Amino acid sequence: MGILDDIFGNDDAKDLKNEVNENETRTEEAKLLLRQEELDISKSRVQTGEVEFGKEIIEEQKIVDVPVLREEIVIERRTLNNEQSDSPITAEETIRIPVSQEKVDVGKRTVITGEVIAHKHDIEETKHIDETLKREEARIKEFGNPDVVDNVSDQQYH
Repeated sequence: MGILDDIFGNDDAKDLKNEVNENETRTEEAKLLLRQEELDISKSRVQTGEVEFGKEIIEEQKIVDVPVLREEIVIERRTLNNEQSDSPITAEETIRIPVSQEKVDVGKRTVITGEVIAHKHDIEETKHIDETLKREEARIKEFGNPDVVDNVSDQQYH
């Protein structure tokens, strides 16, 4: 076909287009598509751990001093200067005095001492992504002494 076939290859004329103008002069045009990589960033939620909380029963020995009252009988003996009595001596005279004391009764009751509440909240932070991107650039090599006009369009070629 043409000289551009030797430079760009003969790929079933995909990128090579032959056009004939009104004067039937033949011009050859070849296209080289330039590509670049772009970052495609997405996010997904993954489990990073879990927190479990519950109750544990702790036993502790409690020692408490409780004051208690008890009655005590005090017997006093007195001498009475041998006074005369009209009563005969008998074995039937008995006096009973009840004696009591406080008894400690221990009971238990359950009371609420506090509560534990757990909830989640989101914290937004910024993750810095460092990625290497590739791009294609057009390189023009001139062999010999050809006349080349490089028209740069509005697109940026780096």
